[in-house]
Amino acid sequence: MIKLKVGDQAPDFKGKNRNGEEISLSAYRGKKLVLYFYPKDNTSGCTAEACSLRNAYDDFLERGYAVVGVSPDSEKSHAGFINKHGLPFPLVADTDHAIASSYGVWGEKKMYGRTYTGIFRTTFVIDAGGTIERIIEKVDTKNHAEQLLQQ
Repeated sequence: MIKLKVGDQAPDFKGKNRNGEEISLSAYRGKKLVLYFYPKDNTSGCTAEACSLRNAYDDFLERGYAVVGVSPDSEKSHAGFINKHGLPFPLVADTDHAIASSYGVWGEKKMYGRTYTGIFRTTFVIDAGGTIERIIEKVDTKNHAEQLLQQ
């Protein structure tokens, strides 16, 4: 389903963080960015992924990367998730799925014989010029930071 590929320009986006402040890709120009899409706050896999990134956050900063998470949850939900798990990076509320759609990670999924629409857990590594350097579609939630930092 992902239509973007390595070497493409990452689509700009605008969304709100937990405080209602606008976050955009253009605000990160000149910095490298780990932009990760996840399905839902406070679920086991999403919590494991966020905590993996939290635990290695200083390593990302040392390598010049900012980290931003995106899910369809509300700003209020993100605030609780960040506070509960001590996340040091912003989460963007994509309640209308516009950001996920522009990155090609929103679509029809199947689980336990049920069809529904949702986010395909995916991470994009974006360079300082806004070009996609890497796409991880098979995210190891418990070891996601290691997946990203190994290169």
